[in-house]
Amino acid sequence: MKNGFEGAYRAGARESVRALFVWSCVCLAALLLAGCGKGKTPRMPTPPVTVTPVIRQDVPVTFEWVSTLDGSVNAVIRAQVQGYLTRQLYQEGDLVKKGQVLFEIDPRTFQAAFDSARAQLALNNAKWDQARQNLARVKPLAAQNALSQKDLDDAVAAERSAKAAVDAAKAELDKARLNLEFTKITSPIDGIAGIAKAQIGNLVSPQSSEELTTVSRVDPIKAYISVSEKEYLNAAQYARGNLRNARLELVLANGSVYPRKGAFAVVDRQIDVKTGTLKVEAHFPNPDSFLRPGQFAKVRAVLATWKDAMVIPQKCLIELQGKTQVGVVTPDRKVDIRTVRTAWKENGLVMVLEGLKPGEQVVVEGTQKIKQGIAVNPTPYARPAPSAGGAPSGPAAPERDVALPAAQPPAPAGKE
Repeated sequence: MKNGFEGAYRAGARESVRALFVWSCVCLAALLLAGCGKGKTPRMPTPPVTVTPVIRQDVPVTFEWVSTLDGSVNAVIRAQVQGYLTRQLYQEGDLVKKGQVLFEIDPRTFQAAFDSARAQLALNNAKWDQARQNLARVKPLAAQNALSQKDLDDAVAAERSAKAAVDAAKAELDKARLNLEFTKITSPIDGIAGIAKAQIGNLVSPQSSEELTTVSRVDPIKAYISVSEKEYLNAAQYARGNLRNARLELVLANGSVYPRKGAFAVVDRQIDVKTGTLKVEAHFPNPDSFLRPGQFAKVRAVLATWKDAMVIPQKCLIELQGKTQVGVVTPDRKVDIRTVRTAWKENGLVMVLEGLKPGEQVVVEGTQKIKQGIAVNPTPYARPAPSAGGAPSGPAAPERDVALPAAQPPAPAGKE
């Protein structure tokens, strides 16, 4: 039994020695591997970016507002007498002339009233003639004391009463004539007549809630703009206080630019305290009636030109926590994140006031990959080709409520 116990003990000892040897080998291998890799770090890939230099060029300072077009005169056509419509004498949507008959109301009642008033005037004229003749006979007799003073006074009063009746009959005749004329409803202006809102056979009157139609004079046509207080101050600053000299463009709903230039005509006397906006009216020539009331369009005004301004693509901007930043690639291909101050955005470009220098390379594409101090692989940015004619297809809406430079804006490069 003793021999069996010693054999088992020796076998267990051999297994323990074997396990310890294996564990030692594993630990030694791990130490050797760690020693071989000491001092080496994994290499991160260099992100590719496109860069472009900060350039200098003249930048037009453009303001752009949404406007509503309206006729220079809008004449609301209503019935001035009560009656049934019998005729419509104009083509809806066509140009009409001043005095042209648009509608007719059944005139029979008014013709009868006119005839009655005319007859009453004739009757009163006859009575007046009789009173005058009677007075002419009474005066000499009264002078000879052949008649009493009362008879003379009665004759004078009768003549004056007859004359007053004639005047009243003339007024009634004029009223009847006017009402008869009102049965022919005419246009008070030259303009475009709208769609009729009353149909033949309708009973119309001055108290009707709906007009018959509207005639609008559209040459020139008005563009109404609501300008915020800050926009008004900025525009007045750039225009040197004289907005009326600014030449305006009209950008229509389909993006096309109206070929005729306009001008500011009226600036309201005060800012609306409820909305904080100022109403401004601009006029545009419209001889062919192409523009119509109710259209929406953008009014664009170039009020000045910044000379030799620093410009970069708008795609370079990184908006982060209320700050505007750009990535600058240094000569050693490292990224330097800069905070910049911008002033205006036009046609995909932005003017930079502070934070950059001319010629510095800024990141255009790949801004989401960059961080401060990392190495990058820069390649030149290919600027998009301009539209046909060598000019941009149309400026984007300018940045609103931008911080203006402390100095006064430079004088405009020149008038159109």
